[in-house]
Amino acid sequence: MIKIKNIYYMLAYAFQVLREQTYQSLSCEKFENTGELLAAILAKGLDMQVKRGLGRDYVQRTELLSVPRGKINISESIKTQSLRKKQLVCIFDEFSVDFYLNQIIKTTGRVLLSSRISSKRKRDLRKSMVFLEGVDTLDIHRINWRIVYNRGNQTYQMLIFVCRLVLKGLLQKQEDGAERLMEFLDEQEMSRLYEKFILGYYRKEFPFIKAEPSQIAWKLDNGAGDLLPVMQSDVMLSRGSDILIIDAKYYSHTTQTRFGVHKLHSDNLYQIFAYVKNKEAELAGKPHKVAGLLLYARTEEALLPDNTYSMSGNQISAKTLNLNADFSQIKRQLNQIAELYFDAAGKSLASIS
Repeated sequence: MIKIKNIYYMLAYAFQVLREQTYQSLSCEKFENTGELLAAILAKGLDMQVKRGLGRDYVQRTELLSVPRGKINISESIKTQSLRKKQLVCIFDEFSVDFYLNQIIKTTGRVLLSSRISSKRKRDLRKSMVFLEGVDTLDIHRINWRIVYNRGNQTYQMLIFVCRLVLKGLLQKQEDGAERLMEFLDEQEMSRLYEKFILGYYRKEFPFIKAEPSQIAWKLDNGAGDLLPVMQSDVMLSRGSDILIIDAKYYSHTTQTRFGVHKLHSDNLYQIFAYVKNKEAELAGKPHKVAGLLLYARTEEALLPDNTYSMSGNQISAKTLNLNADFSQIKRQLNQIAELYFDAAGKSLASIS
């Protein structure tokens, strides 16, 4: 379980745009469920995007026109006998707001308007969606979420992430074939948000610590590693010669059980160990300290990991973060991690809110 307001804070750190004054009022509002929060963010975000200028793209149109435009489709003009009406079937490109990212937003808005959210949220969302008139909707099960962001569309990044949370994290098909919104995000989409939140938090609150998702090279003796998987860490914190590799894990169960005995997820431990030891090998011969941290989102289980191990000269820990606590407690724990590994006490810019 996670407090709905904490989802807002997590999004605010994952996407710094949510920390702008336009969105500040949301942190004080009460939301009955996650769908209401995401509807409010989408409405305000769409208003902001309209002020910046809605994204546009060239869209191919085929229309009957009295004045030729673009390419004339002769065969179709003859087939439809449009020449009798002194018209031609023309194919042309139009610079239109009916492009893919706007279509995703409109599709998501339609879903939210048909869900169980308050009339106020629906009213605000309808006002914002007026600007998407003429934009088509999409099949929610065939949306391509692999979107490349650039200078032209980067202001859409937070909005599209919110749309994904709604359509992939909240939408659930019922036995009768109808679809409804769940009250809380599913595990897979929360995992994506959790990773982005941890990274965004350290980037914002500890600017003197470098925070980035980083690829770690395999330490190979012969250099032949064509078939080896990429080692991609969720978060790598570094300051000087000190490095902490964090793997953020969001599971319904933080441990695995076999014959009634609780153990850390073996895949998680092998993964963080591989990250740490290969990073250690990369820095061999230089002054350095490399540590690893499995940071699980806390569950309601009685037994939760809170351990630190010394493995072949490196420190590897498994801890939990309580996302259902007051957000000031979440910040305090994240601050303590930075202070412990980087001697950052007193230097944190993170204020307790």
